[in-house]
Formats: sequence, structure tokens, C-alpha cells
Amino acid sequence: MALRFLGKDPSSESNDSPTIWDDGDEYVIQGWRVTDQAALAEIGEVPPHETVVRIPKRMMPFFPEVTGGGAAPLA
Repeated sequence: MALRFLGKDPSSESNDSPTIWDDGDEYVIQGWRVTDQAALAEIGEVPPHETVVRIPKRMMPFFPEVTGGGAAPLA
């Protein structure tokens, strides 16, 4: 299945990230790498094939479950 673009953070300084796509049963999120050691310690071990990213709460309107099925309009 091809990724379906849902939106980019309209308040991003570089307008490149975070970004959200729908992949059918999953979301693909491009975001800021979490490097804060205290936060990573709380999360615990992250397998080498996985990563943890941060997205701002203001991006929730891009999730179809929040908007009633449609992505938020592009800013």
C-alpha cells in the first residue's frame, strides 16, 4: 500500500518536520529524534530497528480519528 500524506506541522520553523503519513493500519511519523537521556531512561530499551520521535500535540488534527476521517487542511 502506498503511503497517504496526512500533513506537515504548519508551525515548523523549517516546514520539513514533523510529518505524518497513513500506511493503512499504521501511521508513519517523521519527527525530532529523542536524545534527552532522562526521557530515554524512562522509555527503556529501544531495539536497534526502532526509534522514538517527538511530535507536537498541535499535529493531532492530522490524524483522521481526530478529524472524523479526513486530514487537516494544509497550512
